[in-house]
Amino acid sequence: MRKVIYGGATSLDLYLAREDGAVDWLIQDAEAMELMKDMWPRFDAMVMGRKTWDASIKNFSEEELEKAREMSKGMRAVVFSRTLEPGERHGAEFINTDAGEFVREMKRETGKDIMVMGGGELAQSLFEAGVIDEVGFNIHPVLLGSGVPAFHRMSRQIDLELLECKAMKSGCVYVYYRVKHATA
Repeated sequence: MRKVIYGGATSLDLYLAREDGAVDWLIQDAEAMELMKDMWPRFDAMVMGRKTWDASIKNFSEEELEKAREMSKGMRAVVFSRTLEPGERHGAEFINTDAGEFVREMKRETGKDIMVMGGGELAQSLFEAGVIDEVGFNIHPVLLGSGVPAFHRMSRQIDLELLECKAMKSGCVYVYYRVKHATA
């Protein structure tokens, strides 16, 4: 069965972006790019919430968006939204059904792993549904004080097992965990 991995880059106080969605504080060094380059081929699908979709369109130049499109060529992009009409546009599927159930079905399909891009709200619903299998973040040496949180309040504790931890010359620390799913 495919795995669902939630991750990305956060500040030390666990924000994915500033309140306005800006990520100008991210350190884009060779080690971080190498981690991304090594991880990217694992995926053939990415899921995100509408706010992450909107922030991507707003905060990245056309050149950066084109580079992202090239990197994700052949990758299925799914955007969950309660406000936008379902359907395909801009290279993505817009869905307005239950994210947990939709991703559970995706996991049963044949393919590579599924990436959860940004969005603590979407991640919360996927944790609650029990469909996230791994969590990996590149933690940057900055305290933003406020912003877009990587994690939201959950109804239960999620236990993790450390798989990898790597300190980088930039001061970033990469951490990667397996979710310990309850056996019931």
